Amino acid sequence: MDRIRLSGKFVYLTRHARAAVAPGWRTRKLAATILAIMISLLSTLVISAPQKSLNIGVYQNPPKLFLDDKGKLSGIFGDLFNEIASREDWTITPVPCEWDQCLNLLETGAIDIMPDVAHSEFRARTLDFHDTPALHSWSQIYQRARGGIRAIPDLDGKRVAVLTGSVQERYLTQLADNFGVTVTWMSVSNYAAGFALLANGEVDAAVSNHHYGDRQAITMGIEATPIIFQPARLFYTGSGGRHLNELAAIEAYLIRWQADPDSPYHEILHRWSQRNSLLAIPPYMIGLLLLLALGLVIALIFNLLLRHRVDLHTRDLKTSKQRLNTILDSVQAHIYIKDEELRYQYANQRLCGLLGKTPTEVLGKTDRELFESETAERRHYSDRLVLERGARSANEELSELCDEGTQRTFISVKIPLRDADDRVYGLCGIDTEITEYRNIQKAIHQLAFYDPLTDLPNRGLFLDRVRHALANQEQTGFEGALLFIDLDNFKNLNDSLGHEKGDQLLKLIADRLREGMRPTDSLARLGGDEFVLLVEGLHQQLNEAADQAKILAQVTMDRISVPLQIGRTSHVATASIGIVMFCDGLNNPEELLKRAELAMYEAKQRGRNNLQFFNPIMQAEASRRASIEADLRKAIELDQLQLHVQPQVDHTGRILGMEALLRWTHPDEGLIPPGSFIPIAESSGLIISLGEWVLREACTLLDEWAQSPETADRTLAVNISPKQFRHPGFVQTVLTLLDESHFDPRRLELELTESLLVEDVQDTAERMRILGERGVRFSLDDFGTGYASLGYLKRLPLFQLKIDQSFVRDVLTDPNDMAIVSTIVALGNSLDLRVIAEGVETEAQRDRLLQLGCLFYQGYYFGRPAPAVRRVASA
Repeated sequence: MDRIRLSGKFVYLTRHARAAVAPGWRTRKLAATILAIMISLLSTLVISAPQKSLNIGVYQNPPKLFLDDKGKLSGIFGDLFNEIASREDWTITPVPCEWDQCLNLLETGAIDIMPDVAHSEFRARTLDFHDTPALHSWSQIYQRARGGIRAIPDLDGKRVAVLTGSVQERYLTQLADNFGVTVTWMSVSNYAAGFALLANGEVDAAVSNHHYGDRQAITMGIEATPIIFQPARLFYTGSGGRHLNELAAIEAYLIRWQADPDSPYHEILHRWSQRNSLLAIPPYMIGLLLLLALGLVIALIFNLLLRHRVDLHTRDLKTSKQRLNTILDSVQAHIYIKDEELRYQYANQRLCGLLGKTPTEVLGKTDRELFESETAERRHYSDRLVLERGARSANEELSELCDEGTQRTFISVKIPLRDADDRVYGLCGIDTEITEYRNIQKAIHQLAFYDPLTDLPNRGLFLDRVRHALANQEQTGFEGALLFIDLDNFKNLNDSLGHEKGDQLLKLIADRLREGMRPTDSLARLGGDEFVLLVEGLHQQLNEAADQAKILAQVTMDRISVPLQIGRTSHVATASIGIVMFCDGLNNPEELLKRAELAMYEAKQRGRNNLQFFNPIMQAEASRRASIEADLRKAIELDQLQLHVQPQVDHTGRILGMEALLRWTHPDEGLIPPGSFIPIAESSGLIISLGEWVLREACTLLDEWAQSPETADRTLAVNISPKQFRHPGFVQTVLTLLDESHFDPRRLELELTESLLVEDVQDTAERMRILGERGVRFSLDDFGTGYASLGYLKRLPLFQLKIDQSFVRDVLTDPNDMAIVSTIVALGNSLDLRVIAEGVETEAQRDRLLQLGCLFYQGYYFGRPAPAVRRVASA
């Protein structure tokens, strides 16, 4: 009897399998046909032998293997097996199971044949394989559209669904460890479960063979990543040597059919490839496409007859290689693979470009042939450590090519490569060049002491120069001075012409200041529109030196005020200058600079385009502000603040609501006016915690009012500073307070200033929208004194305009104020906004406002601010 070698064993062939591989098959086809007819006739006269019954394991892995809606074996592997079984008179019983369950059933004998199994050395120890693969495949990672996964390092921190017990799971786990990335592996029993998790967003990626994955990518809107791995040969398998004859029969059919382009093998592959193509076409288009195809079939039939059938195995391998090479050549790194002898087995295009050689000239070479000797020895030593220790390494390496005299710096990551037996057979290296980065670091170190816009020294370098100047002054006795220069109204230019024009102005001003400098002077830019000039070598007498500094400051102001051409715009800039003499700084550069800045602020307060010397009064004022700031922090902690309220009434005198006003009673100085501590809170940042305290107290008061019918309908207005409103946590703070309270949110009014509206209208509108949806109302405070435009009023969800008391004060005597009030009232009516007048102190003012159409008031005439009366709980 004939026999065939099968996975290391000799088995006997079935009757049809022997005929399939026997020599002269095609020439004796006629004889075989006659013999088959004779056997058929004889079979009617004898009792036929019982058919072979086989249990076939089936896990859902379309299009390769699955059960159709009638429970029949289907897919590429299923159709092939059905075709072979019909020729061999086998009876097939499909056994549905999950992948790992199928393998267990195969090993125990509950399943006879398992299709679609990838060959591996590990599986070959327990399973029986035939020699000729039924199909070739590879594994691939899939993700949702624009998932951002392009390479193995991108899997760090990701959740990936992988088939339980698959070779993919073992391989990817080892690969992730080699790359040093952390992946959360989500084991699934079948590919469909993994892709369902991916579609629902429960994992970031799913692993499958490309046959299944490409099919799902079409139907589920999922995309394949460039990560391709484990080209695999797929077989029918048995276990325990129980079905070696059946495997031999399958082997024989595969050998004959794969060699014949017209065989059932190629017909089945072609049929399933057509089905996958149809999945990409919407159902309603299939009929139209068929109609179009009928019209084209006559014209295409001649071309189809001449068309060469592409070998699927070669095409798949070529596509896989092209994809991998495209990915590796696109990476901004030098990637290579070396064998155990540290000879290059692979080098991507970037590495070949670095070496100035073709891949053919690199492969098979060692570093000693490509790099200069010292570099080659360093690389050889680090490579050998990776091979011997079998551990990943990451180091910074200096390399120099043989034909290049400059050194390059690389971050080199080297990963040991292991075979199925966990033996290290080579390494993969990824070298990322950071030479330019190191050069940039040096440039950054240089730039650390200079302003990038004007190339002037920055604060750090300037203070160092001041320190040296003070030391020189002690030795020589010559006086010196600092001139702190701040441009006037620079923000207005930035807002009107844009930051680009503002930067142009700063460069021009810096150039002008350089022109007026003496050789011994030093100029620096501290930031924004602030410059400072260090003047040395002045007269030894303080009065004379001060006169010299004053003249120099005046000349500087005159030089700055000469018109400048910024693009097509002519601009006149002015500056405020603060002057401090060396003797005022107590030999401390920081203190000297601080006093010059105080003098500059004094110059601005005196009308800008002015110069002022530092004097002790400024220092006293600065000290007082610091003291108030410190005491205010304690006041918030020790609950020394009080909430006062002032009534708001309508034209009948009925109280509609109150305005919350903050008061601070200092333990030593008594009552401190808000105008004295609110600006300090704004500049120091305390306004955030201060404003939150007021809001919390206001919500507590509204909660108490809501419990009484007499006060339940009252509103309470709270002033909100621009800095508080812009704080990232402001909106959430208000929402949290509303959640903790029980009053109607419509009773809370937030008063904003006009200056807030012009800074960032879009952000302001969004914050107001969020709070407005909860019912909070907004008032525009001190209307008419700021910059609000009709455009802002139309875009923002305002409830009320407040006429500033400066217009109310002279409404009886000044026609301009009467006209302004009348205009504001008309504007409010046209925009459907309530208008309320502040600062009403007399009945006559109230009556005039009523004549002008204003129906709501607030002021001393109706009630002075008084402590908020809290409801006292009964005993």
